[in-house]
Amino acid sequence: MSPEFRWGVATAAYQVEGAATADGRRPSIWDRFSHTPGRVQGGDTGDVAADHYHRWRSDLDLLAHLGVDAYRFSVSWPRVIAAHGDVNPLGIDFYDRLVDGLLERGIDPVLTLYHWDLPQDLEDRGGWANRDTAFHFADYAGEVARRLGDRIALWGTVNEPWCAAFLGYVSGVHAPGRQEPKAAFAAAHHLNLAHGLGARSIRGVLGDSARVTIALNLHVVRPADPERREDREAARQIDAVGNRIFLDPIMGEGYPDDLVGDLAHVSDFSFVRAGDERRVAATPDVLGINYYSTSRVRGQPFPASTAGEGNGGHGAGNPWVGAEVQFLAEPPPHTQMGWNIDPSGLTEILARVSQRYPGLPLIVTENGAAFEDSLDGTRVHDEDRIDYVKRHLAALEDATTQGADVRGYFLWSFLDNFEWAHGYSKRFGIVYVDYETQERTIKDSGRWYRDMIRSSRE
Repeated sequence: MSPEFRWGVATAAYQVEGAATADGRRPSIWDRFSHTPGRVQGGDTGDVAADHYHRWRSDLDLLAHLGVDAYRFSVSWPRVIAAHGDVNPLGIDFYDRLVDGLLERGIDPVLTLYHWDLPQDLEDRGGWANRDTAFHFADYAGEVARRLGDRIALWGTVNEPWCAAFLGYVSGVHAPGRQEPKAAFAAAHHLNLAHGLGARSIRGVLGDSARVTIALNLHVVRPADPERREDREAARQIDAVGNRIFLDPIMGEGYPDDLVGDLAHVSDFSFVRAGDERRVAATPDVLGINYYSTSRVRGQPFPASTAGEGNGGHGAGNPWVGAEVQFLAEPPPHTQMGWNIDPSGLTEILARVSQRYPGLPLIVTENGAAFEDSLDGTRVHDEDRIDYVKRHLAALEDATTQGADVRGYFLWSFLDNFEWAHGYSKRFGIVYVDYETQERTIKDSGRWYRDMIRSSRE
């Protein structure tokens, strides 16, 4: 890796901060969702999480000990913006102190404005299906930019808009838990609009020197049989509704014609208004890519030999609404999440995006794995995670040899945390958190990552 390459770790506000009602923080959609019986495994909530809100100083000391160059974190929208859009001074003060604490330790702050914790009052007015939410986001982005200014190395607008739109508004497995396909496509557009408006708001405050990104969980989807036309068509459909629905408009190309055709029976795209193509278009200074696993798909008619495998078709419970496809089970190995481990997918997506948009710098904003970690005295022996990260870093290096301009890698995650609908049953961190005592223990993977970063600089 080049000397300019940034080594980092990442978290998200609702997953680590806790302090759900402290200092004027208002409820988010994840507060409402997690407190609704049956929504989250074990009835877990983010009320306390990893208590990062109160333990941030010692957590930053841990980051310094790990030797990372950068820390990717998110701001809690309902913590910093009070009712009626006023800034909550106690909420923004927390991030002011956090940013200064990072800089004092020589760590670049990489800030994400939206990592899924929409204020509940905005959801009550329609959420992301309501166009006004994108304009509220732009106002929020400007307020944070005014307060934190040019101390931020990289400004992230939205994290994984696909998850926010389709897991939140189609399958309902994420907050706000709705199953409304038409609303989901409006939400996807308004998340794109939020990126464009938010980027302009940040640059309007800080000037063109502000560096802006968006983190997309781009899908590596492969036809089950590349020789079969129906399977290639299935992969095209998933690529359209999973990747190009965000990439193309953000990069100034509007929505792809094949996507609009695919979705004609679901949505007429009437939520796209005159001038939106220009409003949405905001080419990032560096594009963030989150990568975890791959998918294989079959198209209709489904061969009898695969009947019953995967999930396909469309309906309220399927996040891939609009796509008549069948997802096949990927072969092992798998992480504890059930996601297959295939580092070649990271090479593939980095190389593909680089070839599609020559000259666009890239950064891996999330990559990591959940395994069944346990504390053995004072150690957590997570060799599987070390192997996972090693292999994905090799895959990243392969992408650079194919011409991808990759500027950094953020391991997910810094701390064990609230894993959304899975609650506290899944651990992604390189630092183990005892949720009863909140004691932190650096896992073997954390020690390995620290040593690897150190050796990369020698």
